[in-house]
Amino acid sequence: MQSCGVCHHHSDPEQRRGYEIGRDARWLLRHHPDPAPLPGWLLLDSVRHLGGPLEFTAQEAAEWGRVVQHGSQLVQQLSGCERVYAIAFGEGARHLHLHLIPRFAADPDTEAWRVADLYRAVTQGRAAAADPAAVAALVGRGRPLWSHLRSQL
Repeated sequence: MQSCGVCHHHSDPEQRRGYEIGRDARWLLRHHPDPAPLPGWLLLDSVRHLGGPLEFTAQEAAEWGRVVQHGSQLVQQLSGCERVYAIAFGEGARHLHLHLIPRFAADPDTEAWRVADLYRAVTQGRAAAADPAAVAALVGRGRPLWSHLRSQL
């Protein structure tokens, strides 16, 4: 769908080169584009344009839990966080994109709903975004790890 920002990310060569970690027939894992609130803030998207789990095919529904687990494991491996939050609203872009957010015990800005305040502050320029070089390095490290996780099915 041309007007969909998520579909645009999926098809734009620059976005794919800079942020995409991996994809298969149904799922795409990518880093949050700049300005990223945190290094390791990943997005798990449906490849097919759909609004959310209400629209899953039987195959998508059967795979969802495993792909969310793999994405969460990758966030933890790459960031060293203690927990991974999974949040999807689907209002900004009505294409399923699950935010997989690293939660660090030592960083109160990543605690519960405060992470939404951090997100808003970064997008409004009131807080520093993640270093693009750190994001690029994380994406590079994540690609082979993601392939390994997904090959273990």
